[in-house]
Amino acid sequence: MNIDGKSYRSIWLNPDGWSVDIIDQTLLPHQLRIHTLQTAEDAAEAIYSMRVRGAPLIGATAAYGMALAMTEGADDDYIELTRKSLLETRPTAVNLRWALARVSEALQAAPVDARAGLAYALAQRICDEDVRINASIGTHGLGLIEGIWKEKRGTAETLNILTHCNAGWLATVDWGTALAPIYRAHDAGIPVHVWVDETRPRNQGAALTAWELAAHGVPHDLIVDNAGGHLMQHGMVDLCITGTDRTARNGDVCNKIGTYLKALAAFDNEIPFYVALPGPTIDWSTADGVAEIPIEERDSREVTEVSGRLSDGEMGTVRITPDGVTARNFAFDVTPAKLVTGLITERGICPASEAGLASLYPAREFS
Repeated sequence: MNIDGKSYRSIWLNPDGWSVDIIDQTLLPHQLRIHTLQTAEDAAEAIYSMRVRGAPLIGATAAYGMALAMTEGADDDYIELTRKSLLETRPTAVNLRWALARVSEALQAAPVDARAGLAYALAQRICDEDVRINASIGTHGLGLIEGIWKEKRGTAETLNILTHCNAGWLATVDWGTALAPIYRAHDAGIPVHVWVDETRPRNQGAALTAWELAAHGVPHDLIVDNAGGHLMQHGMVDLCITGTDRTARNGDVCNKIGTYLKALAAFDNEIPFYVALPGPTIDWSTADGVAEIPIEERDSREVTEVSGRLSDGEMGTVRITPDGVTARNFAFDVTPAKLVTGLITERGICPASEAGLASLYPAREFS
């Protein structure tokens, strides 16, 4: 995607040929700063601290983390040690497990002296594949939006789409998942307008989605998380599209906390609720998302404190709760398949069900 006329991915190989550059998302939207990863520990810290976030980008960063590890040591024991260390950074996003398994299995099958080069090649391939996948998600999602707009055109001037969290190019290597169809629709001349949930407690909607949409010129308004139901009741939402960090084989989707409530409101108001996902996000080993997907619980300070730009222009953190208050910070929730109208994938759109997913992925790839 473009920022001030310059093309960016969210992760790329540094010009030195071995270290890895990322956009530090903890500083957005107020500062655009490139952060360089030089070790596997740097990659793990970037994932855990959410300098990078979003299931596809987490997987790509982990793949590069394995490559960085191979510059330090390439024996089987070190491969396994690095894989386990990176796997522990975020428990919910399945792309992390998939990317680490793909890279580590290939490395262990290769001669030791060839492992570093192979790891970098695999990491680059995972990144390039992610870009192609997300571009295809955008194409299939565009067809969906075109159909909805065709039905509405003549009765309204704008197609209103609600999204939650950030599932744009910052959450992937490029294009994004839920935002890719929106970018395609905007570029095709469809008058889309996006309701951007703030997405407490880390405010990825307010900080990242709003920033992305503004950079691309897509009309949007930021809303508090609890406003979505009100907008739906009053006919101000035509379509919901979110992303997902893990999709169970029965069609249950795990996304940022608060997604389930949006799906419930959409169901009650008969508004289509679609989820955009790349194939590597499908967890074929999980039969029931609600019962089986592990939900990450993060530091309670993300709930009790808020970071942002102060009146003097400096970045700062302020406490918003009484001293001594306790807080729980569940990072994700699971939306049951029965509330999902359909799944937008790089291979097409299917029902949120095991049969629907199997119709597009008969060999159950990426497991």
